[in-house]
Amino acid sequence: MRQPQPILHFTAEQDALLRSALNTAAKNYLCSTNEHRYADTGMFVKLGLLSALCLLFYFMALCQQSAWVFFVCYFVFITLALLLAINVVHDASHNVFFKSSKANVWLNRIITIPLGIDPECWRIRHVIQHHPFTNIEYYDLDIEYNGVLRQTPFQVHHWFMRYQQYYWPLVAGMTFPTIIWCFDWQDRLGLKFDKNKFTYNGIIGWTAFLIIKFLHIILAIVLPYFICSQFSIWFILLTYCLSQFFASLIFVILILGTHWAKATFYQAPDNGVMSHGPIQHVFNTTLNWRLKSPTIEYWLGGLNLHLTHHIFPGFSHRHYQHLTKIIQQITEQYQIDYHEITLLELFKQQQLFLKQMGKRGD
Repeated sequence: MRQPQPILHFTAEQDALLRSALNTAAKNYLCSTNEHRYADTGMFVKLGLLSALCLLFYFMALCQQSAWVFFVCYFVFITLALLLAINVVHDASHNVFFKSSKANVWLNRIITIPLGIDPECWRIRHVIQHHPFTNIEYYDLDIEYNGVLRQTPFQVHHWFMRYQQYYWPLVAGMTFPTIIWCFDWQDRLGLKFDKNKFTYNGIIGWTAFLIIKFLHIILAIVLPYFICSQFSIWFILLTYCLSQFFASLIFVILILGTHWAKATFYQAPDNGVMSHGPIQHVFNTTLNWRLKSPTIEYWLGGLNLHLTHHIFPGFSHRHYQHLTKIIQQITEQYQIDYHEITLLELFKQQQLFLKQMGKRGD
């Protein structure tokens, strides 16, 4: 069982003025545009469209006689489920899709069934563990040592890690299967963090957890096997695994890769107080990367504007384009280093980081 870590604090006074300036500018933006922080009509249209397409390709897969067509339809089904998670579950986990927290909980429970990830476990890992403690050893579970990838200079080095810049996609592709069939269960058992962080413990929590897992198995494996009886169970499982693999790879590149590219990591100080403030910590560990098309960025759930998300997690991603402009203006006033990179630069920095972490003694 993982030992609980001491409570860690930031020196809030260090960036109090910066935090106040950012929050004031964001509030002024909402007031001037007569807006709110949550999903709008466009977001509900996006939810409906992605859900409809997801179901369409699922039923198309169930109607196929050709193995290859089945594989393609099923692959698209899982990819659309990933887009739903990126665009909807991410916002709902931060309680910024609906104004009602209960509505966000139920939305997440439904939307995550195709992928099979427990939304409550993921919320704790992402919102409670990752956001406040990004890139801090033993606190941020996203960079937890796994014995295969060395993600921080404080982790154990093995000889084969010198090649991790080449084999990391294989590890990244195992993210969702590992979460679905291992991490979620460990989390629910309290092996990774305090079970009191769950909204519901005991029978209620376990019942919701097991229902989601059961429905995922029925939807993703059992129904395709019985309806498409012309395909063997091994072909169904292979299709399932490969679809989850590539969905995982895309997800890791979009989220975790932004923190790899920044390549700034910390150990908790002995006194339990970080020497900088929480906003400065975001600038130290996170960055934004851009595509040429704001439309594509919108359909990626704004995850490329990851620094913006970490500074304003209480806003729906539909606001990220405007909030990024606010960050650019404020950082210029406070003479804080802020720059954006391209997708190609993100890949290059990821590879450089993994290569450096793979060297012995770094």
